[in-house]
Amino acid sequence: MATPYSLFPSAQELGMATKKEMERSGVVTLSLPILSEEDPLFPEKMRLSNVRNLSYNFDFPVSSSKSGMLKTLDQMVQTARLLYMHELELYFAEDDDFGPFSSRNELESLNSVLNTIHSVLATASGDAIELLQVLETATIGMIKSLGMENKVEMIAMNFNGDAEDSLLKWGESHGVKTKLKVAFFEGAGRGTVASEDLSIGDVALEVPESLIISEDLVYGSDVFDVLKDLDDITSETMLLLWSMRERYNPSSKFRIYFETLPEEFNTGLRFAIDALAVLDGTLLFEELTQAKEHLRQQYDTLFPALSMKYPDLFKPELYTWEKYLWACELWYSNSMKVVLTDGKLKTCLIPIAGLLNHSLCPHILHYGRVDPVTKSLKFPLSRPCEAGEQCYLSYGSLSGSHLVTFYGFLPKGDNPYDIIPLDFDTSNVENDSSTLEETSKITHMVRGTWFSKSDQPYTYDLPSRLLTHLRAVLNCQNAESPAEISRIDICENDRMVLETVLSIFSPMLEGLGNSDDFDRVNASWDLKLALGYKDLQRRIISSIVTSCTSGLEMLEH
Repeated sequence: MATPYSLFPSAQELGMATKKEMERSGVVTLSLPILSEEDPLFPEKMRLSNVRNLSYNFDFPVSSSKSGMLKTLDQMVQTARLLYMHELELYFAEDDDFGPFSSRNELESLNSVLNTIHSVLATASGDAIELLQVLETATIGMIKSLGMENKVEMIAMNFNGDAEDSLLKWGESHGVKTKLKVAFFEGAGRGTVASEDLSIGDVALEVPESLIISEDLVYGSDVFDVLKDLDDITSETMLLLWSMRERYNPSSKFRIYFETLPEEFNTGLRFAIDALAVLDGTLLFEELTQAKEHLRQQYDTLFPALSMKYPDLFKPELYTWEKYLWACELWYSNSMKVVLTDGKLKTCLIPIAGLLNHSLCPHILHYGRVDPVTKSLKFPLSRPCEAGEQCYLSYGSLSGSHLVTFYGFLPKGDNPYDIIPLDFDTSNVENDSSTLEETSKITHMVRGTWFSKSDQPYTYDLPSRLLTHLRAVLNCQNAESPAEISRIDICENDRMVLETVLSIFSPMLEGLGNSDDFDRVNASWDLKLALGYKDLQRRIISSIVTSCTSGLEMLEH
């Protein structure tokens, strides 16, 4: 996984520079990387950096008080948050909001600060060591607090784990090193727990590259000679077809791995009619329908043609639509993007790693590159995990609709990536202002207004970028110079804006109807999941409608 670290000076370089500076002045200087112009989000990050007057070098006098140290440390964390912001986080970040922005961003930021402290601590001496240890303890404390604030309690259940135990033993016999045990959790299925107390930086799992399933295995198989000549076939599709046959290969090196996989993955791709009916009118309904149609079309272009032409390679009983869908679900829900030792980023299956569940505040963030020295893929912790605690992995910054479609679950807690995109047709707008030109380049969106922390007036818990765009679209008076607008004009302008937003979301809220008529206790798994997603959509849209209504009432008074 690419991270901002690749653009930054090495820890050793930072540590050596800081040591020389400290020896001269009695001040420990910790330096974060400056913003890189190679970052595709550089312009907006630089704007926010200037607005917030952020620094990238932080001086800690060795004689300073603990409160003074922690104040400067907080400023350092604020800068780190900006460095690690994603596009979606940037869209919703207001000029007066210094964070936190998401659990992912906070973990990235705090670990970056901690790594900087450690790099300097490694070469420090005298009073500087005590100062750096105070900063280290404080940063680790913030990471632990983040974990406690986002702790999700799941009930571990008794289950027959013979198959999973066999998988672990098979992995260990092939060089896997793990500090995890397999457990079964109510409502979530299989997962992993720490077998001992694990600290930040500890490697919870290490898998040899030789056990990673990638396209390289296809290139060495007999099916490749046939598939390589097909038009427009991708390496991912080849992997699908290879895994469909390998699943039933008794002499496969990965036989035990395939035997421990579930018979059904229960993702949104298998939703029955009742569950789809519940989702009618939601974004997820469209996403599921389009995904299923795409997969079916893809299957129909391959079969039964391949089975008829090469019946020994593509046996009809192994290449049914149901088995094809199973293979798709396997790769959607278990695959990871990994840079192998050949330097190429590939879609892979990682035995044992697929057992780790996703969390909005995971223990493991970075696992995307095989170590060229050990030739193994390591899963280090970004926050501590106690013995017996479920150890979570990050699947990415994914929305609930994506997780339901391709993984079959909704995460616990408020997901900052649950957004509703908005598409405004500005082709007929008679406004040639520079504001409209700029804001039309942005993909606009909303999310639950409970995430808003802005204290700025006239924001109504909605993204300021969206409000600016709508004011330009609606030709609001002085939309480009809000500081010069009178209160009367502001009220009139924003009344138009809020009424426009309400005209979009009030019908959506009515269209969601009521889901209290269902017997959720006895409902099927897909119906329960569909209802859970619909509840989430209702909550998001309701918060937007409430914020707009409250805003209109405020403007009246």
